[in-house]
Amino acid sequence: MEGTTGTTSDPRCYDEAATARWAAEPDKRPGRTAFQRDRARVLHSAALRRLAGKTQVVTPGSRSAAWDPSPRTRLTHSLECAQVGRELGAALGCDPDLVEAACLAHDLGHPPFGHNGEQALNDVAKDCGGFEGNAQSLRLLTRIEPKRFVHAPAGSSGAADEGGELVSVGLNLTRAALDAATKYPWARGGHPTDPGSPKFGVYEDDLPVFAWARQGAPAHRKCFEAQVMDWSDDVAYSVHDFEDGLHAGHIDPNALLSEQERQEIWKVAVGRYVAEDTDPQELADALDRLVEQEWWPHGYDGSAVAQARLKDATSQLIGRFCLAAEAATRQAYGPGRLTRYAAELVVPHEAHLECAVLKAVADRYVMQRAEQEALRAEQRIVVAELADALVTRAPEGLDPQFRALFEAAADDRSRKRVIIDQISSLTDASARTLHARLTSRPL
Repeated sequence: MEGTTGTTSDPRCYDEAATARWAAEPDKRPGRTAFQRDRARVLHSAALRRLAGKTQVVTPGSRSAAWDPSPRTRLTHSLECAQVGRELGAALGCDPDLVEAACLAHDLGHPPFGHNGEQALNDVAKDCGGFEGNAQSLRLLTRIEPKRFVHAPAGSSGAADEGGELVSVGLNLTRAALDAATKYPWARGGHPTDPGSPKFGVYEDDLPVFAWARQGAPAHRKCFEAQVMDWSDDVAYSVHDFEDGLHAGHIDPNALLSEQERQEIWKVAVGRYVAEDTDPQELADALDRLVEQEWWPHGYDGSAVAQARLKDATSQLIGRFCLAAEAATRQAYGPGRLTRYAAELVVPHEAHLECAVLKAVADRYVMQRAEQEALRAEQRIVVAELADALVTRAPEGLDPQFRALFEAAADDRSRKRVIIDQISSLTDASARTLHARLTSRPL
């Protein structure tokens, strides 16, 4: 299970344990680093391509998307997150390919229909360990995405060099890459401060490879690269969802000056994007700081000039949030290279609040639109009925990859997990198509 492959840009920061792979592999081309290989594997994966057909906020082809024929998808979000994370990570001393690989991989496990589909699939999977997009990402990286197979003893969860059955080790990324892609380093119910939290990063079935990836890591602590990925994710989706809302005509900047509208925004933010005890005045101050910037988009009419101004505001916001984290982290840890468990990313409270306000604005004016809620209700029906149909009729309806896993599964719980894996791999359109085929009731 141990094995080092490739070199790193600075072996003083990333040792042999960090560059080890679950199954040892020889280099194909000398001179390429282990993390360059990781990045390439994620970038060329089918799972990443499928994100082009998965909802980010507005479903492609929906009535809301008619305002903008090219709304962001999970794929465009992942690419943008990767660009933000690569530059922020490099500025702080991380290996940029490692951070980019983690950013590209962070949403691979998300199912069709965005977070709405995730919640619906969690309901379906309640009797086999639940569903969580981040845990599914780890499962996909280490098991589902077909890239590397090894021989292992029958019934074993580890990799061997020869003999035994042929099993998938997924993309076979390095230990550091798997760790960097792990946003929630604990199992279901294992949140360090909130056992009831729905967020977790590994299913019970995948604990062996999780334990291997986390070897030597402090319990429940995210590595520095994962923290950079996490903040880059927040920055990218908060800024770009706000941009998309303006571009689509759903957000009127003048409404953000109305006290009544502001009170509604604070209601959305408190408890969802900031702590329950957050003073609304702090949120008001955060929004005021943004509105007072000379580059803030006070209007948008779709003209070329307005588009350029909005794009500049987007760049300014991303720079503002990243530079705030970079400066605060440098103030705390000095000018050296910051990697793995040598530091914590420091994000100023004010930057967190400003980011949260943007999320709440997009939530209030885009995600809470009546047509969006109607669409989400329909999507939940698609997921539930598709799962029922597959439970009843599988292996019919399963792709060849999942059909083989279903037929080899040892018990009902394992077979249910295969069905969950199949559904989560679908795009929005393919989920609807399979639902229509199995139920004869297109939605």
